Amino acid sequence: MADNDNTKLVLENFLPYRLSYLTNIISRKLARLYSEQFNMAPAEWKVLANLTRHPDTSAAEVGEKTAMDKVAVSRAVNALCDRGLVHKTFAREDRRRSVLNLTPLGLDIYHKIEPLVISYERHLKDALNDAERTQLDRLLRKLTDHVENN
Repeated sequence: MADNDNTKLVLENFLPYRLSYLTNIISRKLARLYSEQFNMAPAEWKVLANLTRHPDTSAAEVGEKTAMDKVAVSRAVNALCDRGLVHKTFAREDRRRSVLNLTPLGLDIYHKIEPLVISYERHLKDALNDAERTQLDRLLRKLTDHVENN
């Protein structure tokens, strides 16, 4: 039987690998922007940013919104609580459910990091023209919807 090139995996052309590779490079570069100055790990930044958009959120909800696993979310939340950046309370209706919110210090740190990451995003998007940015956004939404619904 002859080899069929369509059935062989070429890792560098494999879409999940390419997306992961790009994400890892971007995450490392972003982390340099806030890790040294603010002693913030990427998972902690994701939790902080998420709580800015979605206050009164549980750790499980943060995990769903960030696609991070429970252990990573838990470690990040605990680190942020220990540093006084996040406040954890328990829901009145269900004492097993924690409710997370940024403290004033957490919000202050977020507002210091936000311009750095926005500037990095602008720099990244500068590689694309307007039509390409629109197309990229549309394609990312389409792939995300497909993966979430299948």
